[in-house]
Amino acid sequence: MTLRPSEPRVLVVDDEPTLRQTLTILLRRAGFEPTVCAGYFEALGAIRDAPRPYPVVLTDLAMPGGSGLDVLAAAKARSPHTQVVFMTAHSSVESAVDAMRGGAYDFVKKPFDTGELVVVLTKALEKFALTTENAALRARVQHDEAAPILGRSPVMRKVMDLVQRVARSRTSVLITGESGTGKERIAQAVHRASDRADRPFLVINCGALPENLMESELFGHEKGAFTGASERTLGLFREAEGGTVFLDEIGELPLPLQVKLLRVLQERKVRPVGSAKEVPVDVRVIAATNRPIEADVEAEKFRSDLYYRINVVRIELPPLRERREDIFDLVDSFRERFALELGKDVRGVTPDALRALLAYDFPGNVRELENMMERAVTLAGSTQLGLGDFPETIGGWASAPGPALLELPEGGCDLDAVLMEVERRLLTEALERAGGIRTHAAKLLGVSFRSFRYRLSKHSLDPDGGSLEEGDADDEA
Repeated sequence: MTLRPSEPRVLVVDDEPTLRQTLTILLRRAGFEPTVCAGYFEALGAIRDAPRPYPVVLTDLAMPGGSGLDVLAAAKARSPHTQVVFMTAHSSVESAVDAMRGGAYDFVKKPFDTGELVVVLTKALEKFALTTENAALRARVQHDEAAPILGRSPVMRKVMDLVQRVARSRTSVLITGESGTGKERIAQAVHRASDRADRPFLVINCGALPENLMESELFGHEKGAFTGASERTLGLFREAEGGTVFLDEIGELPLPLQVKLLRVLQERKVRPVGSAKEVPVDVRVIAATNRPIEADVEAEKFRSDLYYRINVVRIELPPLRERREDIFDLVDSFRERFALELGKDVRGVTPDALRALLAYDFPGNVRELENMMERAVTLAGSTQLGLGDFPETIGGWASAPGPALLELPEGGCDLDAVLMEVERRLLTEALERAGGIRTHAAKLLGVSFRSFRYRLSKHSLDPDGGSLEEGDADDEA
């Protein structure tokens, strides 16, 4: 039997050298990638130091120095999705059953049948893959549900305030901003805050479909309406009945379709391709574009009447470089999400890496930061993400906020006074960069919140004021 799973790594723990050698040969022939340990302490190091958690651990139940139950606890502490299979003698079957109640996946009795062992390990791998995938899906759902919380900067607070105010109307909304700023997430936030939240939210990228298929995708078609139309389809607008249609990159919509979309918005009816009848629809339309749409209107590339129809309420998303204080929250959110999805123990970002991220211009905006964080967590070799885990593009920004080296004046200086002034300047700059949020400023300087607060008080820098928000309150408690 040959096995080729995507993650066939198995940690084997047994104090008998002959059995370890036999298992190594057997598992390799079956398609696994075994790592072999002679006992508990060696296994503990392997579990701790592995770049990714082991999908399956195959361990003896009774060993000198530490039992298989200790191995089970260590494996589950590193990753709750790791599946542990025990090897046990006939006399210890009752103990193995108790171990399964404690979180083990299964057990095999010595001397074990080769085919049985391979089947058990294969099923354990499948369970690891399933539980890991489910955890990743839950993380993505939770992330999507939290999408409205994109930052606490003043400009994003205004955006979210506008989202809440416009959500419960049926008014058309136009979202503008550079690529990667989060236009679709804002559209989702409008939908979720509306009375249509329990109805569909459907998305179409107007620049991704061929022109000859777009009308059918939007409004549906009758059977036989054109070559290849073997079945009747409803189209996006009718599938979203009672809900929201999000037209991304609406500036790419061809002019003939702009006319038809305008009629749908005015009459609230659609006419499927190949049909002579119009069908009433109840949908809310949210559109988005990264193009200078007013210039397209002036150049007659976009109809002015459609522009005024979709631009009833406009939400402009700023680029990330204009709201750098939000980078703190975004970095933490992406780090937690990808650590869970990838099964990595990543707990923070080093001060020099954080300074580089804060100084970087992010031409790709939030999407670029998201991709950077996924890469960094994937490559992480420790619990802290350092500069080496990020693309080289941000490396040159690491020293941008750093202070210049001081030179000793020819006549000497008052060292304490100079150091006090340097500290005061850095505290002030950190507060400015962090948008007044003191926990963020403390992270930027690589000091604890308590130490940062003490230093503020020492320099009389707003000791009782400042922006003491969610993160500050948590740390202060």
